[in-house]
Amino acid sequence: QVQLVESGGGLVQPGGSLRLSCAASGITFSNYAMTWYRQAPGKERELVAVINSVGVTTYYADSVKGRFTISRDNTKNTVYLQMNSLNPDDTAVYYCNAVRGTFFYWGQGTQVTVSS
Repeated sequence: QVQLVESGGGLVQPGGSLRLSCAASGITFSNYAMTWYRQAPGKERELVAVINSVGVTTYYADSVKGRFTISRDNTKNTVYLQMNSLNPDDTAVYYCNAVRGTFFYWGQGTQVTVSS
């Protein structure tokens, strides 16, 4: 059974930082590209960042470029999202996603709230 478990969300003040983690099991993690999405209340889910299977190539949405960093540790089957300079617009549920061809799996999400 495939499981993606996100952690690290919480409440943070504007300008603060958080690091999200997503631990995968049930898949050959190093064969999958990993992505982070987020969904704010009343909005559609949006792509935040992507990292390829070997961790060489990354992509970021314009809204987070320069503030967020995606990384992965294939020895720990875990992908990370380091989020710096957070602002209230970053408030959302953050989901990790594993992708390989037509196969994709979602985690349950972790809430990030940026508020003073």
